[in-house]
Amino acid sequence: MRTRSSKTRSFAVIGLGRYGAAVASELSRFGNRVLGIDADPAVVSRLASTLETCVIANARDVDALIEAGLDGYDVCVVALGEDFEATILSTITAKKLGMREVWVRARTQSHQMILQTLGADRVVEPENEIGLHVAQQLHTPAVLDFVDAGDGGFVYVLRADERLAGKVVNDAFGRAHRSVRCLGVIRGGDMTEDGGSRPLEAGDRVLLFGAREDLQSLVHSL
Repeated sequence: MRTRSSKTRSFAVIGLGRYGAAVASELSRFGNRVLGIDADPAVVSRLASTLETCVIANARDVDALIEAGLDGYDVCVVALGEDFEATILSTITAKKLGMREVWVRARTQSHQMILQTLGADRVVEPENEIGLHVAQQLHTPAVLDFVDAGDGGFVYVLRADERLAGKVVNDAFGRAHRSVRCLGVIRGGDMTEDGGSRPLEAGDRVLLFGAREDLQSLVHSL
């Protein structure tokens, strides 16, 4: 197995459908080494000029995955769709090759449980995650985005409107919701990390950290 510097990471993406192609293309755009693997020659041909390496291989064929050079990459993204058997085989192969991280796309919660049992480092349900984000934005339009930080903590990106203009973050948020902490305020392309004491302007993006229930309560109280 090839040895790579711990300061750099390279990526192998198995399955180049809409989801896999988007992940692989964006990773490549960031300047990373990316190997794309798909059984469809037309798909591989379409991405050949975008990715450093594109290989035609069946994800069910373990030998083909190894021959494609999977062991020369740090992180494996298994982005297959309906073929769960191929997803399982690819995940097991990547883990046996000792890849640093294996991220796997799942379609159902039962698939997620199986993949976690197999040792997947991260299991992603794109449709479910997108649905949660859309529902959140429809329910609370002031929330531009949110991230699950783990252990019950969330980061909300809140858009300040005219009602919040001129108010100080700590006065607007902190007193009523002491568990919520301001991480910073983004104005234009600049971020101020001590944004808690900064008067807001309409259009500012406020980064807030706290428990989801407290953040929701805060947003609805504005």
